[in-house]
Amino acid sequence: MKWIRFSVFSLSSIIVVWLSSHLGTPAMVADALPPIEDTPEEILRTEIIIDARSPIDGKPLTPVEYAQLQEKLQVSPPPKLSQNLRQTVFLLRLRKTLLQVFPFLDL
Repeated sequence: MKWIRFSVFSLSSIIVVWLSSHLGTPAMVADALPPIEDTPEEILRTEIIIDARSPIDGKPLTPVEYAQLQEKLQVSPPPKLSQNLRQTVFLLRLRKTLLQVFPFLDL
């Protein structure tokens, strides 16, 4: 009698587990796929982008204007700090270095 109960219980458990694992499969597969109208990433990577936006103000640019702007942004302008400010920064850095080397100085 115990053997029959165990067999029926095991068989019913196997059927329930099998059904529960197979019931949600078609829905999960359908949700995992991208929409049909979506362009695949492989195609997007090979696409040549001919429109660009300015990184400064976001206006649309032609490829030539974008290349010129990128070239202009690569060249850094010379620093425009006054001589007095440069000297002050230099002295502050010198003071910091001296205090690290000689911590007992009262500067």
